[in-house]
Amino acid sequence: MHTTTLPRIAFLGIGLMGRPMATRLLQAGYPLTAWNRTQSKATELATFGASVAATSAEAVREADIVITMLEAGPVVAAVVAASIQNLQIGTLLIDMSSTRQSEAQDLHAMLAARGVACLDAPVSGGVLGAEAGNLAIMAGGSAADFARAEAVLQAMGRPVLVGPAGCGQLAKLCNQLIVGGTLSIVAEALLLAQAGGADPAAVRAALRGGFAESRILEVHGQRMLDRNFMPGGQVKSQAKDMDNVLAAAAAAGLHLPMAELVTAHYHGILDTLPHADQSAALLALERLNPGKRVGNGVDRLPD
Repeated sequence: MHTTTLPRIAFLGIGLMGRPMATRLLQAGYPLTAWNRTQSKATELATFGASVAATSAEAVREADIVITMLEAGPVVAAVVAASIQNLQIGTLLIDMSSTRQSEAQDLHAMLAARGVACLDAPVSGGVLGAEAGNLAIMAGGSAADFARAEAVLQAMGRPVLVGPAGCGQLAKLCNQLIVGGTLSIVAEALLLAQAGGADPAAVRAALRGGFAESRILEVHGQRMLDRNFMPGGQVKSQAKDMDNVLAAAAAAGLHLPMAELVTAHYHGILDTLPHADQSAALLALERLNPGKRVGNGVDRLPD
């Protein structure tokens, strides 16, 4: 397939995740215009063939598909509002940010009134997954819009349509609930092993392959043992997602006691360690247990 037959993409948000995601699209041959609030981050993609726009409105003017990868729902709403007059009728906007389910539904409605199609399609897999092009992509919207977007999404990972508008965000919140809860439990297991006299690294190795095996135990368990809290994901993102889990639960009439505990856990370190990796759940736990610590290494933390 020639590049000229591929849809033109505007990618808004060239951050920690947006940059490798946009790079995958460029490597797949998609013509892409990049925009970021800090323009230098977008300019870095010019090496891979991207055009760079000075404003979001300029970026979307000739796009067939617009992808947003931004910090939170209010930021998405503000960027889309600033660009909406330049969106052509029939354009498809794919919001891959992590937002509240209600915010995604509001976005769908706002764009539909303009004649613009929409998918909410948040991702899981972190920076490594984005770089490898194997993100889990959870899409909410119509089957027709998903079919239109599927090839583009496949350049970045494994897309699955999980339901109508807002359900992509709901699926992502289910993912983040499992991630946040498992991170906290892995931290407790390693600290218990250490405090009880076992070698936590050996305990982790012994658990691998059993029913306790998980990507969290594999990846973040090792990060905890190494005391490497340099960000892949970030505490502030996990805390935001947990807040959104509780909002979705309230909207569904549910009480989720474990989610409430995990949310409080992350808020306990949000003020002091917002940019640390989510595996800093271990640090939150150690603060609750003065004098108890996993290993003897020096903490690696972002500035």
